[in-house]
Amino acid sequence: MRSFLKSKQEWLFGGDDYDHLPESVRQSIERQQNISERLIGWIQLGILTLFAILYTTAPNTLPTGATFEPVPIFLGAYFIFTCTRLYLAHKDRLAMWVLILSVLVDMGLLLALIWSFHLQYMQPPSFYLKAPTLLYIFIFISLRALRFEPGFVLLSGLVASIGWTLLVSFALMDESIHAVITRDYVHYLTSNSVLIGGELDKIISILVVTFILTLAIARGRHLLIRSIVETNTAESLSLFVPESVATQIANTDGPLIEAKTETREASILFVDLVSFTTLAETLTPEKLIATLNEYFRVISEPIERNHGVINQFQGDAILASFNLPTEDENHASNAVAAALEIEQLIRNHQFTDGIILNTRAGVNTGSVVGGFVGTPDRLSYTVYGDDVNIAARLQELSKHYKTNNLISLRTRQLCQGQKFEFVAKGSEVLRGRLSPIEFFEVKLKPGY
Repeated sequence: MRSFLKSKQEWLFGGDDYDHLPESVRQSIERQQNISERLIGWIQLGILTLFAILYTTAPNTLPTGATFEPVPIFLGAYFIFTCTRLYLAHKDRLAMWVLILSVLVDMGLLLALIWSFHLQYMQPPSFYLKAPTLLYIFIFISLRALRFEPGFVLLSGLVASIGWTLLVSFALMDESIHAVITRDYVHYLTSNSVLIGGELDKIISILVVTFILTLAIARGRHLLIRSIVETNTAESLSLFVPESVATQIANTDGPLIEAKTETREASILFVDLVSFTTLAETLTPEKLIATLNEYFRVISEPIERNHGVINQFQGDAILASFNLPTEDENHASNAVAAALEIEQLIRNHQFTDGIILNTRAGVNTGSVVGGFVGTPDRLSYTVYGDDVNIAARLQELSKHYKTNNLISLRTRQLCQGQKFEFVAKGSEVLRGRLSPIEFFEVKLKPGY
């Protein structure tokens, strides 16, 4: 029995496996709940203000000799409580007991106000059962639906139904009980008599509305948790795939492995770390990883700044594409600019413990295919084709020509008339190819 009650409590006020959710997910849910509580507080204050305006501007219809006016008392008490609650909501200090107390105070003050009407208007207790103020009960119940916890909706509805039952019971305890109870609907509407069926309808309506809202909020809470989990997962996955690829994933119907590939002219930048083997030999594994992460962070910035997309980290190397998957009409010049910025940044960057690093890069422009490769259970996005291999081979060849950057003829042609100057290095049959490739060293023109 205890475990059953505990499970129902978790369902109403926590949600399935709430305690087992990652801390980041729970914090996201709490942020949404805090926003909801502030919204509830402001709506309550708005309702209170509207009620006060209506009361003060409406003509005074108190019977002759009546001196008791409970409305200002209840409005004042509720104003103080609402402002206190709103302050705590903005300070994120609404504890569970405060939230429960808020439901009890909301309904308690409203029902007490309705009860006082028979005193204010000098009528028998059954008089307050006709008060249209009953409709505010449904407003207060629906307010709890703004918070994604069905337990507060259920608590609010149960308190309201129990409270109205007590009001009906008090009215039936009037000394003229036989004259009060009636089965005539017209007589019920035109007198202070009580129609038992009518009051039961009100209680049933409160309970039905409460039940429907409870189920709706329970479903909404599960969707909220699922949405936050998926959002956090997507944000985490964005660290592994470029943003443009993540967008493509979101817009793809069916299995990703069947997603349409893209083929277009693009520029490929391949950057490699010089003397990585020596570096790995001299550093501890922990220090090596830290240095590589610092190195990747430095060289990633100019790639992204020049509209490139990092497709792969290959050991100590980076493969980046320009104009695929993100369109960029200046892809060749942007790829060359990124390569030159990387060279300059690495030379000037102060790595931890005074480590000195250097890079070599190859840039090639040609027809490239981009898409998802792998198996249905494990995929990655990459660019591939002969022109991708040429960029890697140019990077390897730069060591032989004692330069930091080599680019292909096609890349040079697309960079004509810009801020670069080129030095022809000849042509060679690159490893794994049959036809020769003409290539150039690239530098910035003086003054840039």
